[in-house]
Amino acid sequence: MGHRLRRVAMVLLGAVLLGTVGLSLGAWYGGRGVTPPSGDQAQSLAAQLLPGAVPVHSGRVAHGYRWGVHLAADDLGSGRDSFWYHDGDDCGLSEQFRRSARTQGWQGLHRVPGYLCDGWRAERDGLTVALEYSASGTELTIAPAAPGTFLPSTVAGTLAGAGAGAALFGWVARRRRPVPLLVCTLVTVGLLPGAALTWMVLGPGIVVEPVWPVWPALAPLLVPLWLVLLLVGVYAFPKRETETDSSSRVTVVVVVSVACALAPVVLAAALLFLFVGAQPNRPTAGDPVVPVSTVDGWNVQPSPSPR
Repeated sequence: MGHRLRRVAMVLLGAVLLGTVGLSLGAWYGGRGVTPPSGDQAQSLAAQLLPGAVPVHSGRVAHGYRWGVHLAADDLGSGRDSFWYHDGDDCGLSEQFRRSARTQGWQGLHRVPGYLCDGWRAERDGLTVALEYSASGTELTIAPAAPGTFLPSTVAGTLAGAGAGAALFGWVARRRRPVPLLVCTLVTVGLLPGAALTWMVLGPGIVVEPVWPVWPALAPLLVPLWLVLLLVGVYAFPKRETETDSSSRVTVVVVVSVACALAPVVLAAALLFLFVGAQPNRPTAGDPVVPVSTVDGWNVQPSPSPR
């Protein structure tokens, strides 16, 4: 019974670890191709949703910056426009936003818990509008909505990663000791930092704030760690092997080495691909160069307040 429980635990561990990686890759792939709103379009929508309200400040994000990774212009969570307002204790802007969104045909209107008042979020025509209350003030955000491929791609990536992790850890669990313990320890140590950080920031905001940059941001730490763990696995296993048959020992060492190297090599290639794809697009010769300032880790292009 104890052996069977350990095998089930290893299968579940592998499914969670590689499933988290698959979720991040699927969310990145499915979130590409969005079109950020133009400055004039964002100002027009803000005036329609909150007529008569004058923002005290506004800003436009050209390229999002998340976990040390620059998002491309067509990445979900990148380009967006924000407008900050002063609202009283009566939460008047919240009620005004709700009425305007309903009368103007915005879909999926739902409440967003806030600092002093509850905000709202809605979607229409490939855009997401959100009025949120925080300790720093009342913010209206206009950003691209998740494309139709986002959810299927995220689910498919999660299932594929979980299946691969369960199969790999299940196969390793059937090997003789100390193979299961060694492989489980090495792969877990190599993937746990990224998986834990991904689940910490995941929450309900995956559609708004992407979590896949966690892995490219950790790549400078994880790739050397994986190389060290691979060397440790190849060196430590023969020391703990008790069988005297040399051919059997060589076979098991090869199996352990391949199992230890499989996930790091595949993930290193995926992380490199993510990191290269996450770099912002370079402007062409005909594109105007606009000075950009930085606010709270975001590249912000100030926009004038509507008069």
